[in-house]
Amino acid sequence: MEKRIFKDKVYSILAKMIRAMANPRRLEIIDLLGQGEKSVEEIASETNMTVANASQHLQVLKAENLVEIRREKNFIHYRLAHEEIYKSWQNLRALGFERVAEIQKLVDDFREKKNGLEAINLDELLKRLKSKNIMLLDVRPEQEYNNGHIPKAINIPPDELLSRLKKLPKNKEYIAYCRGPFCVFADEAVSALSKRGFKARRLVEGFPDWKSRGLNVEVVHD
Repeated sequence: MEKRIFKDKVYSILAKMIRAMANPRRLEIIDLLGQGEKSVEEIASETNMTVANASQHLQVLKAENLVEIRREKNFIHYRLAHEEIYKSWQNLRALGFERVAEIQKLVDDFREKKNGLEAINLDELLKRLKSKNIMLLDVRPEQEYNNGHIPKAINIPPDELLSRLKKLPKNKEYIAYCRGPFCVFADEAVSALSKRGFKARRLVEGFPDWKSRGLNVEVVHD
């Protein structure tokens, strides 16, 4: 094989894999599957797509070995084929924040309208975790929390937050986290807490970012 033919082939194969990711819906699916395995129906619901549309996007990702399936009776569950796939998304996301000013502006504008408070990043959180005044709120759905969460975080899913506020002590500072920078569960939680007199901020990153650093993770066993 001549050098030019070899290079054309290998770059074409890589470009095909990158094209599979280069779609807003499929990037969202990769971000979502960073939380763990999900069914087509769950993915469709989370991304506001029809099941048929979500399935089509998943088939594109599967064709390039970016996701894998597990069959359980009449359900098909999808997961990322390798943890490096999520890390690739993290790197792309970080590059976007660094090089595309519009992304940071969109995030900042959204958060300012939601709660007006500056978020705390993972490095800051690690420095402050020893404080007895800090309470971590994992505001993802229960199953995602059970699959893995930051140690000592309590789980209050989005649809339960308002009903459980009365049980939270007001003399604590709450750090809410969810799936990542583009997940809005934590913003909604901080907004609800702040309006009711709680001191609350959101974590910039999400649980997958904590996990990818090799930090300790707690799992709820059935």
